[in-house]
Amino acid sequence: MPNGSKTEFIIKTIKSASMDDLMGLYKDAGWWDSSFEEHPESLQSIVKDSALFVGAFAGQRLVGMGRALSDLASDAYIQDVAVLKTFRGKGIGEKIVQTLVKRLKEKGVDWIGLVAEPGTSSFYTKLGFETLKDHVPLKYKD
Repeated sequence: MPNGSKTEFIIKTIKSASMDDLMGLYKDAGWWDSSFEEHPESLQSIVKDSALFVGAFAGQRLVGMGRALSDLASDAYIQDVAVLKTFRGKGIGEKIVQTLVKRLKEKGVDWIGLVAEPGTSSFYTKLGFETLKDHVPLKYKD
């Protein structure tokens, strides 16, 4: 898209998505894992089984996504926020996060967290997130 052109997009909650679009987003974000090719149904499970999965669409094409893992009662974690590189800088990522937060709050979720990739924390702090002082994210090691 040429610089300065206006891109129309819509944000909506979805329970399924095109495999090609999902693969494109994961590859573009650098999150692609060969196990997705061995078990393509796992990509659809990511959409279907998330508490909330939000897609950003330019026409029929999925150009951005974000999801929340939650009990939908008290706590939620936002993850996998991604926008195709060619669509970045248009406010799509912000709208995805804002939509996730709004829908979670509507369901009564009062604790919303995420783990930001290095170099992305300023994106999230301008959307109302703050560093958890005295907390360290941990991951189970196989």
